[in-house]
Amino acid sequence: MTTSANHPAAGIKSASYADIRKALLEKREIALLDVREEAPFAEEHPLFAANLPVSRIELDAAARIPRLTSCIVVYDAGEGLAQRAAQVLASLGYLDVGVLDGGLDGWRAAGGEIFRDVNAPSKAFGELVESRRYTPSLSAQEVQQLLDAKADVVVLDARRFDEYRTMSIPTSISVPGAELVLRVRELAPDPKTQVIVNCAGRTRSIIGTQSLVNAGIPNPVAALRNGTIGWTLAGQGLQHQQQRRFSGVSVENRAQAAAAARQTADRAGVLRASEAQLQQYLRQAERTTYRFDVRTPEEYLHSHLPGFVSAPGGQLVQETDHSVPVRGARIVLADDDGVRANMTASWLAQMGWDVHVLDGVGADDWSASGWPAAMLPPQLAAMDASGLIAADVLAAGLARDGGQTVVVDFASSAQFVQTRIPGAWWALRSELKTALQNLPAARRYVLTSPDGLLARLALPEFQDLTAAEVFVLDGGTAAWVAAHHATDNTDSSGGAQFASPRIDRYRRPYEGTDNPAAAMQAYLDWEYGLVEQLGRDGTHGFFVI
Repeated sequence: MTTSANHPAAGIKSASYADIRKALLEKREIALLDVREEAPFAEEHPLFAANLPVSRIELDAAARIPRLTSCIVVYDAGEGLAQRAAQVLASLGYLDVGVLDGGLDGWRAAGGEIFRDVNAPSKAFGELVESRRYTPSLSAQEVQQLLDAKADVVVLDARRFDEYRTMSIPTSISVPGAELVLRVRELAPDPKTQVIVNCAGRTRSIIGTQSLVNAGIPNPVAALRNGTIGWTLAGQGLQHQQQRRFSGVSVENRAQAAAAARQTADRAGVLRASEAQLQQYLRQAERTTYRFDVRTPEEYLHSHLPGFVSAPGGQLVQETDHSVPVRGARIVLADDDGVRANMTASWLAQMGWDVHVLDGVGADDWSASGWPAAMLPPQLAAMDASGLIAADVLAAGLARDGGQTVVVDFASSAQFVQTRIPGAWWALRSELKTALQNLPAARRYVLTSPDGLLARLALPEFQDLTAAEVFVLDGGTAAWVAAHHATDNTDSSGGAQFASPRIDRYRRPYEGTDNPAAAMQAYLDWEYGLVEQLGRDGTHGFFVI
């Protein structure tokens, strides 16, 4: 990158499309960050761009980009967010921060391929796998016929359990992707049983099915073609709030699964790391090393290796752009069974990652429990309590001041709709100036967020835009709830008030059953075209075993 004349005072650099493409092809570490909110990011972005909205950089940067010397390039689509994001990253101590020349339009003008939706690298990879390995699949109608005939069939849902509960194929069992090879012999002990793997769309069912094929299970295996989208488009009913989950694994089946997973990982070129090697990696100032525990969240909460982050393997493969935004970084995976880490690593290796499985750790090494404490941004660590207001004080003020106090909530819009202080307004920190114009005039504004941290970050920015008093709810909305004050939870049509557009989250076409059929079909058509897009982009580095 070269120093830009546009940012001489801040020392911010500029980076061209050619710079970034060269880094990707040479497999050098680089984090290309789209600093807009998720919805506009999902509309159009480069293949390996990761979404890190400017509104959350202080809260999320340390966990997602752990090395301060990482090469970072930020961009927007002309909204003016990129320069602001670069300055925030520099204030956090990042030493190699640049802005993409011309932003997204510059990328496009230089010939860069534009992708859409979220998790585009993983979805494109899944389509490549199916095209190369002819992953077997059955249509929704064919699966329905098997179920109607009471055939010897088991349907395994490879999504997260919360997604499964939202909507599921009748009779299906929740078995998130990394669990499939470990659990399938318990769920289909007869080798004649037909195993069907589904997700909401295509990727996780393709990867899950191919995992079972790669691991050599004796059963016939097929993906449910197009997942619950295909099921819905076929006019077939889904179940809701189901609770069917996998159970335990016998010693014999665990051993078989471990051997198959290790063999699959070796075929993919997965590397091995001892604890001593891991410590050596972590001391390397020039490399980024991510550490992930790929077991279930419940297992992680019970015990895990210190320093490892919970990232269930199926979702890690699905969401590499979120979990590992530094392309070219090293990844170290751990489990306690030799199955889930190896199977997850086998896919990450094929996606071009430098991935290692941690070997040789004993039972005594799993010494941590619970979720790690959040890292407090330096701006908040230095903040005093003068701008804070207690939940009880806020409640009393709202009751007596006749609308002169307005609560502004910086939660995600989904969290806000689900639980909010009565009368509160929702706003995006990245759209604060516009949001303030949409808020009612007041003598006092009280800012909140789920834990209060994002609200505290917004405080000085809000104060700069108004002459009114501005406070932060101490402990955020969680403190309000803990104090047993009333909350609202109606949807946006029933009273929720929005001062900003709800662009913080992209509405996936595969979520729920109320999406227009045209939107679901358009999503499938987009997925079918991803292999061609990969060819035009030319930077992916994927291979398929």
